[in-house]
Amino acid sequence: MSVVPGTVDTEQQPPMTVPLRHFLVALGFLLAGGVVGGVLVLGGIGPITAPGWSSLAHVHLLLAGWVCVTIMGAMTQFVPVWSGVEIHSRRLATRQLQLVTVGLVGFVGGLLAGRLALVPVFGALMVVGFWVFAYNIAATIRAVGPLATLDVTERNFLIAVGFFLLLTAAGLVLAVDLVVPILRATPIDRADLVGAHATLAVFGAILTTVFGALFQLATMFTQTDLHGIDHPLRRIVSVGYPAGVVALAGGRLLGPDIAGGRLLGVGGGGLVIAGVLAMSVILARRLFEAQVPWTPMLSRYAVLAPAMALWALLTLPRWLRAPLAAETRFGAPGTAHLLGLGVIGFVVLGTVYHVVPFIVWVHRYSDRLGFEDVPMIDDLYSDRLARIDFACFLAGTLLLVVSDLLTTLSESALGGVLGSGVDVARLITTGAGLGGAAILVGVVVFCLNVVSVLRTHSPHSVRAILFGTRRSEG
Repeated sequence: MSVVPGTVDTEQQPPMTVPLRHFLVALGFLLAGGVVGGVLVLGGIGPITAPGWSSLAHVHLLLAGWVCVTIMGAMTQFVPVWSGVEIHSRRLATRQLQLVTVGLVGFVGGLLAGRLALVPVFGALMVVGFWVFAYNIAATIRAVGPLATLDVTERNFLIAVGFFLLLTAAGLVLAVDLVVPILRATPIDRADLVGAHATLAVFGAILTTVFGALFQLATMFTQTDLHGIDHPLRRIVSVGYPAGVVALAGGRLLGPDIAGGRLLGVGGGGLVIAGVLAMSVILARRLFEAQVPWTPMLSRYAVLAPAMALWALLTLPRWLRAPLAAETRFGAPGTAHLLGLGVIGFVVLGTVYHVVPFIVWVHRYSDRLGFEDVPMIDDLYSDRLARIDFACFLAGTLLLVVSDLLTTLSESALGGVLGSGVDVARLITTGAGLGGAAILVGVVVFCLNVVSVLRTHSPHSVRAILFGTRRSEG
């Protein structure tokens, strides 16, 4: 891509250091999550970890840290650009990251050290940071105009920040309950609240944001338009999907023992799956009709489309039978990595490969366009490194997904397919270990590639972006 698409208003974007700071911090959380995940796959995290809490720390590093902080930076950048309004408060956009970063580091540290008294304290800081973010984005979108005038992306983002408020409130209650069992005095079961919290996080805040962004990005960067069946499918995604998330979360909060809980779960789960399938068809059609050369962003979106469809088809029969069960919280048993890496991971990777070079290009080269030779946006990163991290992520995801699915089959069934002399458990463990290693290598290469864009092309140094200092002259 050589120029900025004419449908965006780059004059309204915040200072470049604001979103880029979010992305750099998110990369730090990605690296930390990759290290913790790799150690977990190898069988433990060492003497500093209280049993059972390392997995929770790993999940929060990746989802609350990498994915949600990336979402915060992306919304802060692109809501003003796409909607043609200034961000409500630049100061709050800075404070939100500080609060979430300090809160999440302390939260994860408390879990890994087994010092649970720290978890609600730092969890409260993290929650305040997310609430500041939600307020700032909601106030920015409110300036666009009445609700009826918002486009599908703006509506999805507004719904997503609502999910952020709900999931963080539930998370704070859960964090406090670790130290002071406040839920004992209520009719709410802790396991049911955990299920609702996870549903609002993954299917609510994260995927609602992803779908809203894809309606813009998938058309903009394939240079195609929605047409034909895309329009009714869009209504399923924009209306049916959020309603399904609310119903599914409500059913899981009520639990199977309260009348209406399972009915809400089945109905909500069906709408969620319909929305995911609809989005996969829309995205696949945009990619098939693409009028531009393939880029790292589109390559990763090409993994996302079939991953969404496969996850939905595997999950449908299980959610029809048991949508409230803990083992089906993130879909059918064995599909957690398919959802987390194949869907969420690849869409975040692909989007960052556009967003970071886009911001740097606009601030460094856009004013020179037409006066001198300037690089294209896709020239700012290394194609070779992009191919390497894509191969590592794809191979690692496939190995982890296959290992997960194999664990759901009985040992006798696997033995009949693979042969009686095969050590099935060792095969699964080896596959998961290799997959985790490949993902970790991909994480490192991806981070190096993105940081190299900033080091080579940004008018600000990496230190200036993170801490606000100026790049030295001369």
